[in-house]
Amino acid sequence: MNRPARRDPSRLLEATGFRDFVSNGWGPAERQVILPEGAAAAAAEHRRRLVEALPGKRIAVASGWAPVRANDTDYEFRPDSDFAWLTGCQAEGAVLVIQPGGDAELFIIEPARPGEADFFANARDGELWIGPTPGLADWSEALGLWCRPISDLPSALRGRVPETHATTGVDPLLDALVPGAPSGELRRTASDLRRIKDDWEIGELRRAVAATIRGFDDVAAELPAAVKGGGERWLMGTFNRRAYLEGNGVGYQSIVAAGAHAPVLHWVRNNGPVAEDAVLLLDAGVEVDSLYTADVTRTLPVSGSYSAVQRQVYDLVLKAHHAALDAVRPGAAYTDFHAASMRVLAEGLHDWGLLPVSVEESLAIENQQHRRYIVCGVGHFLGLDVHDCAHASPEAYHEGPLAEGMALAVEPGLYFHPNDLTVPPELRGIGVRIEDNVVVRKGGVEILTKELPIEPDALEAWVRDRV
Repeated sequence: MNRPARRDPSRLLEATGFRDFVSNGWGPAERQVILPEGAAAAAAEHRRRLVEALPGKRIAVASGWAPVRANDTDYEFRPDSDFAWLTGCQAEGAVLVIQPGGDAELFIIEPARPGEADFFANARDGELWIGPTPGLADWSEALGLWCRPISDLPSALRGRVPETHATTGVDPLLDALVPGAPSGELRRTASDLRRIKDDWEIGELRRAVAATIRGFDDVAAELPAAVKGGGERWLMGTFNRRAYLEGNGVGYQSIVAAGAHAPVLHWVRNNGPVAEDAVLLLDAGVEVDSLYTADVTRTLPVSGSYSAVQRQVYDLVLKAHHAALDAVRPGAAYTDFHAASMRVLAEGLHDWGLLPVSVEESLAIENQQHRRYIVCGVGHFLGLDVHDCAHASPEAYHEGPLAEGMALAVEPGLYFHPNDLTVPPELRGIGVRIEDNVVVRKGGVEILTKELPIEPDALEAWVRDRV
């Protein structure tokens, strides 16, 4: 990749013949912003809710920058989630400013177009390098927001009254313009509000789930190729292809864990072989173009049939999964579905002789011996982030009640590491997780991932139909 240092002028600035020639002779280019239907209206409503929750405050939220991968190459850019929730915009280096009355302006870096020196000399902003890029008028028309050049940002943030609350640590320019601005209340309030999804957001999650299920179909069809030598990497690439075809990419680094890797909670190396007699724990999600992501896990029998011991573990996890789903309903404590699932798992582990204490002793908060085999939780909020609303207050999250419109990933599992001497040899190296994406509804729970089977007979048949 031949790329000069970012923002450093090229020596071609000195070549007057080249400069004159490259500045002229360019026709119209397509720069229209294409947004998911309803994105701008949803963002406007999100801004209204945030202003209502933070009266009298000036709010500044930055989109951020692509992190550096190495030297002069970057990772792919993805905007800050609060910024995306409030704007629907995915421009790098942009800042949203909302005044106390609710008036909002978006400050954007204008791309360098033909006739400007940076058109050819700036590898980050020059359209000769990055292609035709939307400008102020394009974004304004698409978002229904007044857009101004980033150079105007200081004037919008001038003065200490009203107090500015900003997303600090995201953009150095914003940090410099509002030094010491509080961010905790802004982040917390946005996360609290994002817990309840509106109809548009739930529709985006449905799109993400549907694309993810097609990705799981793709992976199942490639299991024979993985067994023949492609391994976990082949399957990871298979899912990634679907994610980039139908969305923005993967919502998080996929876990493609076969055999003894399945008990590793965050196995993201995805560089192992796939044996025909193994189970494959596939935890993956497509992030659609609105940046909402699915988060789905199935534990697949690579051969199309579980062994007896694999089926034993799967059945216990499935029982815990059903108990968790039964506990998801409006008004229930957030911890209820966790507790219901953990009780089933603890009882099963006790029946197998794996607990050194009774079920009740293990479930006591000061003990938790059963957690050796499931050290993680069994669910979380889902939305723009795979672990959504991370800045929410404890009272609104882990210590609060479930409410209609909340989106959750429910994911109990059991993980028996191959070197765990507390379990019998036949269980070592088996990991099983079942993860559905759900929405809390008045009558209980809506399962967005219901088209992907979880019952073992049905899942075996599903795999066999695709290989």
